[in-house]
Amino acid sequence: MDSTPARTPRTLTLVLAIAMALGAPTAFAQQAPAQPQAGTPGTASPQPGASADDAKTLDAVTVTGKLDASRNKLAPDIGSSQYTLSRASIEKMPNGGSTPLNEVLLQAPGVVQDSFGQLHVRGDHANLQYRINGIIIPESISGFGQTLDTRSINKVSLLTGALPAQYGYRTAGVIDITTQTGAQGTGGSVGVTAGSFGTLNPFAEFHGNSGAWSWFATGGFQKDDIGIENPTAARDALHDHTDQSRMFGSVSYVVNDSTRVSVMFGSSNNRFQIPDNPDQQPAYSLIGVPDFNSADLDERQREATRFGTVSLQGSFGYTDYQISIGQRYSSIYYRPDPVGDLIFNGVAGTIDHSNRANTFQADFSDSINDHHTIRYGAYLSSERPVSNSTSQVFPADANGNQTSNIPITIIDNAPHITATTIGAYVQDEWQPTRNLTINYGVRADRVSAYVKQGQVSPRLGVVWQATPSTTFHAGYARYFTPPPAELISQEDIGLFQGTTNQVPTNVNAETLSERSHYFDVGVSQKLGDHVTLGLDAYYRHVQNLLDEGQFGTALIFAPFNYARGRVRGIEFTSSYEHGPFSAYFNLATSQALAKQVVTGQYNFSQAELDYIANHWVHLDHDQKLASSAGVSYTWDGTTFGADFLFGSGLRRGFANTGHLPGYGTLNLSAERKFSIGPGGPMSVRVAVINAGDRIYELRDGSGIGVGAPQFGARRGAYVTLTKSF
Repeated sequence: MDSTPARTPRTLTLVLAIAMALGAPTAFAQQAPAQPQAGTPGTASPQPGASADDAKTLDAVTVTGKLDASRNKLAPDIGSSQYTLSRASIEKMPNGGSTPLNEVLLQAPGVVQDSFGQLHVRGDHANLQYRINGIIIPESISGFGQTLDTRSINKVSLLTGALPAQYGYRTAGVIDITTQTGAQGTGGSVGVTAGSFGTLNPFAEFHGNSGAWSWFATGGFQKDDIGIENPTAARDALHDHTDQSRMFGSVSYVVNDSTRVSVMFGSSNNRFQIPDNPDQQPAYSLIGVPDFNSADLDERQREATRFGTVSLQGSFGYTDYQISIGQRYSSIYYRPDPVGDLIFNGVAGTIDHSNRANTFQADFSDSINDHHTIRYGAYLSSERPVSNSTSQVFPADANGNQTSNIPITIIDNAPHITATTIGAYVQDEWQPTRNLTINYGVRADRVSAYVKQGQVSPRLGVVWQATPSTTFHAGYARYFTPPPAELISQEDIGLFQGTTNQVPTNVNAETLSERSHYFDVGVSQKLGDHVTLGLDAYYRHVQNLLDEGQFGTALIFAPFNYARGRVRGIEFTSSYEHGPFSAYFNLATSQALAKQVVTGQYNFSQAELDYIANHWVHLDHDQKLASSAGVSYTWDGTTFGADFLFGSGLRRGFANTGHLPGYGTLNLSAERKFSIGPGGPMSVRVAVINAGDRIYELRDGSGIGVGAPQFGARRGAYVTLTKSF
């Protein structure tokens, strides 16, 4: 009998105290794993650190691997679906590191592309959580798809399904990013991508270490003439120039062999012209303006995001931990065409949205014995959303008919609030046998914003290694998803009654948090040493389903709720890798339905509200089939690559009763490295995007919450030169 005493988590009492503050002491007391009376010290956790004198002789490279392993123990890979893309996988894509993050993620199963860089995972609209080195970064107003620099990524994983208890709030998918660091040595690269549609993208990255310090930085600037999807099928869009800059950096200091302090920061500043749709007919008359060509509209949008975190990470005794504080600022500013918007839309509104979020996050992991690992933690955020607008509109009668050609000004500045989110979790990874792992836990969350809501959410995940080549997993999760505070605009709809911007109905209610039951089951099968197959099925039963729509000219989405929702799907994955050849193929089918609009009703016509109240309707981003595939082969020093995307078409028409035609796009590339000059090699990459010049429409301007039509990019050729040093 083993007489080694079991280890008690040092901060579990802190988690329980937070849970009681959330009003859920009973749930935590019942769900927390019982402490074993005896056990053997786990061999997976690091032993207590060396003395301070020993630590002085350590450098960043020596300790980084150990600390990274300690950080990895904070997150279990249990009961959920995970799709990982390494740095090498990203480099095999046609545009390599120049590929935007949202396009990288499109290679994962169950991910559907939309306009404006939007992604939909497993039938959800957005609802994505971004974690960088284990730290939650609140999503920006415009989403992170075009915010983060892909060159900063060492590895990115998409976690979906029934997630463990430590994952909350945004749960359609967790984008878990591990960044590059300076531990790889001193050096870097500079380069440029240039090609079709006026594309020019210079970039650079630097990394290094010295003693206990290590650092990494990357940044770039991009300009092109296809910043937003073209509203027409023409090759070249009108008024579609964009200038975008991005940067990311991190600095780490190794305090001793079990502790480091890290600072991480990033920013993006993106400016867009809103593309014009020619030959549109004016709908309103403006005094002094007899005519206006829709091809001359000058609408613009500016998006900015900045974030920074400071974290303390390491281990003490048998406990691994990471504690961080951070801030994210995000803003969108839409500037209308003051004349054209009035003539075509009846409203010219300047919209200014911003949000500042301050966050605190603490995660701990204790290896109790050979069979139990307890993980626990807490998260706190405080946000200050700001929503201001100044609009020019025409007076109108009760039917919305213009009664004067002289515009009036309406100022609608929403009252400022502080939105707070607090949550805590505890979970046990229990391994009763060598081939069976059970992860069970609970989290409690409380949100106080425009409404105050909370929930206690149990989680359960099971992984069974049936044979050395066959693995089954199954899971259940109760989810609580608050609406994004940065997108909620407390519009005074009464201000616009009697104008050409009056809403279809005057019914409105506060946006609610979504609550759902999520079930997931899957199997992974290895065939020999080179082939891996996977099959996964999921079902989600939803109350107060959150969706988002673009209900105005600005590229800003507004959340609303359906009373009920049901989402289900099946995903198939396959991969092959052997020597210089690698390939993958993914196929997903899904269905996302909802019924009865219960918030944001003023954005809908009464006929549409009545129909949705009595019928299950497809969500606007629902797509029956989505597939991705790719192949890469290195021959005589040259790497050839191709990837393919297929979609059966998003929804369209009255209450999303129709869908757009399916499409497929093929991308090709070739890359070769040369030894030129001092330092490292120079690589030359040639890529052709949409090689077949396929004309396909992502949106046609109809459907729930859909703005203008949007067509996918036509064929483009690009060259990337990169010099390492």
